[in-house]
Amino acid sequence: MSVTRRRLRTAAVAAIAVGVALGSTACSKKNDDEAGGENGQVKLVLQTFSNFGYDKAIQDFEAANPNIKVEHQKMGELRDFQPKLVQWLAAGSGAGDVVGLEEGVLLQYVQNHDKFANLLDLGAGEVKSNFPEWKWNNAMTPDGKKLIGLGTDVGGLAMCYRKDLFQQAGLPTERDAVSQKISTWDDYIALGRQFKNSGKVKAAWLDSATSLMQPYVMQNSETFFFDKENKFIGDTNPVVRKAWDMGLQMAADGLTAKAQRWSADWDAAFKNNAFATIPCPAWMTEGIIAQRSGPTNAGKWDIAKIPGGGGNWGGSYLAIPAQTKHPKEAYLLAKYLTSKEGHLAAFNEAGAMPSSIPGIEDPAFKDKTSEYFSGAPIGQIFGDSVKNMKPVFLGAKHQQVWETIVEPQMQAAERGQTSSDAAWTKAMNEAKKAVA
Repeated sequence: MSVTRRRLRTAAVAAIAVGVALGSTACSKKNDDEAGGENGQVKLVLQTFSNFGYDKAIQDFEAANPNIKVEHQKMGELRDFQPKLVQWLAAGSGAGDVVGLEEGVLLQYVQNHDKFANLLDLGAGEVKSNFPEWKWNNAMTPDGKKLIGLGTDVGGLAMCYRKDLFQQAGLPTERDAVSQKISTWDDYIALGRQFKNSGKVKAAWLDSATSLMQPYVMQNSETFFFDKENKFIGDTNPVVRKAWDMGLQMAADGLTAKAQRWSADWDAAFKNNAFATIPCPAWMTEGIIAQRSGPTNAGKWDIAKIPGGGGNWGGSYLAIPAQTKHPKEAYLLAKYLTSKEGHLAAFNEAGAMPSSIPGIEDPAFKDKTSEYFSGAPIGQIFGDSVKNMKPVFLGAKHQQVWETIVEPQMQAAERGQTSSDAAWTKAMNEAKKAVA
């Protein structure tokens, strides 16, 4: 939702591991027409979470492949879909013919790759050059013999801000001027203090202390909670601790709205104009911010460069479960949705930035502007943010550690329910137990 997307907290993720064999197929969404769809068509089930932006792309695919009918099952947020997919894969039935995998959980599927078709056997080598090397390799088994997914989006980073609130506080409002003012994270925090000290705006500077964690670590470290041998290092990675301290110090200074991300509280904060800035990967713009903030705030938002200059947060893949009855047709669908045309359709529909090199280089992306975000050149801003990025290793249990352990403890500290040090110690101890 990474569509990080790719990005929502759920205790269920912590309770279910890919390798656990479950005997139940309750709540299965799999199509039951083994012979195909109507009129001799092959029926494919596509299962995704959040908003992959595939409505138009599916129409185009079906028009070009009249022998295939696609049923797109939108499975809610990642927290809703992930536990069900794990169960269906373990049971051997229930999963779609093509499914979305978020980057934060991708490695655990790579480690349990027998549940998926080898896309190399289906011809995926033909599209390898369409993807950045790191995006392709993330879905490859360590021996290089099996590919389980094709890349959908990438989460280029920027800073979304409310220019009307900036104006009220007497700050610059033009995106180039704002970008210069927040070129570093220290600059960003200093401008936040200036915003607060103006005394002219009720809104906070940032939505939540936890919003700093992902972009800051992704910019400044090659690893996150795990090293490249998949050993937990969250408690010893100095970049993780610095991001923690920086965010909670902002909260202590009254610079955050203390909104719990991905909750009704967060939605209300958008609608009530409760904060002025939020680090925003590409997938968060049209697909999340515009929807939560609503049409009345169109033109009040704008987008500046992210402090630190760039980076990635999130991104997903399309995979074909081994249980599919139609692997060749499923590959055709996954191949199209991750082609230049599929990527650009998803970008236009949901703001999902292409990970396809032809898609990123196409004028339809490079020259794209956003009316909702005051005409911001989003193609240029997000494209520039990933030009020099280096991949960050995310362990098999990254999403579990972040969404069910670290982020909740950080939020508790932000709201004054515990101290920063106590929350850190609890989070690190719980994480160690969870990954043992």
